[in-house]
Amino acid sequence: MKLPEHVEAAIRQRAGEGGTLNCYIYDTRPMREKIAHLARIMPEGVEVFYAMKANPHPAFLAAAREAGAAGIEIASLGEAEKAVAAGFSPAELIYTGPGKSPEELEWAVSRGIRTLHLESLAEAHRLEAICDELNRGQDVLLRVNANFDIHEAQTTFSGGSRKFGVDEEKLGEVLPRILKLPHLRFRGLHVYAASGVLNVDDLLKNCELVFGMAQAIEAEHPGVVCDIIDFGGGFGIDYLETGQDFDPEAWARGLEALIRRFGFFGRTFFLELGRYLAADSGWFCTEILDIKESRGKKQVICAGGINHFRRPAALAINHPLAIVRMHRPPLFTGQESVRDESVYFGGPLCTGADKLANDVHVEAADIGDIAVFGYAGAYGLTMSNIEFLSHERPEEIVLA
Repeated sequence: MKLPEHVEAAIRQRAGEGGTLNCYIYDTRPMREKIAHLARIMPEGVEVFYAMKANPHPAFLAAAREAGAAGIEIASLGEAEKAVAAGFSPAELIYTGPGKSPEELEWAVSRGIRTLHLESLAEAHRLEAICDELNRGQDVLLRVNANFDIHEAQTTFSGGSRKFGVDEEKLGEVLPRILKLPHLRFRGLHVYAASGVLNVDDLLKNCELVFGMAQAIEAEHPGVVCDIIDFGGGFGIDYLETGQDFDPEAWARGLEALIRRFGFFGRTFFLELGRYLAADSGWFCTEILDIKESRGKKQVICAGGINHFRRPAALAINHPLAIVRMHRPPLFTGQESVRDESVYFGGPLCTGADKLANDVHVEAADIGDIAVFGYAGAYGLTMSNIEFLSHERPEEIVLA
């Protein structure tokens, strides 16, 4: 991975200030550029929401707002409050996710949230009771656990037994009961099959199947229109640097063709993008504290581990890596170093699961150098085991 010059300069500046370097560096310009680019290329009716679970830092919420995102996708009351504090109105929030508490549902209805996405019949009845008590109606989407999946996705959310949504084969039983609830205004479907998809055709196939599902519902229930369809996210990031980047232009062209084919002009299509928007706006930077050879393999031990950057271990995937050479004097003669070899990176935690990178090739690294992991703007610090072993929380440095 080649570091942007201004990011490397910021790392060197911070390392020169003394103390052990262990931080995130954020530059949200790539995120703002992506949001603006998607607005230019997407078919009419597509609205891009920032899925703030990827990174709830105020700088990322500000970037989404400044770049013209349609709003924020939230999955908790805490996220809702952060989004509102960043300047988004409740009417610009869409609320997804299983296990919404009565308090969360009451907040959403009383504040006038744009759409609330139902995950079950029980949640629908709980929401109906709250709406009745508040004497308010609520626009809802029904999340469906489709009976198809995307096999090559990094993470799948459909097919098999899932905690997300209503099984597709149960729609004939569940949807009529939801339609009878007087305070809930059914607006359409939320079908999110997979996350981290690089193959455009796979995601377009998902769109095609969802359109077919909407068409079948409308044929079975005269007067019902799925005028909002939420595809979730799914746009992937090439963490392994294979050169296979997701092509949003191809996806936009394919979606436009599907809209034309199904006659779905005039409808609204939600995209909840988190990783795709935020990943390349952040870097996790951690100082190398030790290097040692263990039974034929070098172990590189850093100041921060899965307590600060859990994603590589959680998904068993290496992030792009760069080493900022600091050329610090060795602690003793014969000190171990890394030279043109594959090594393991881990942190300071007392567990074998504390792995930042497995069997990754490094040209050169010494104790005192800075290991920098790219695509760390999404699912970085807040996804991590921050309290484990009570290490100091890493800094978050915002460049822009």
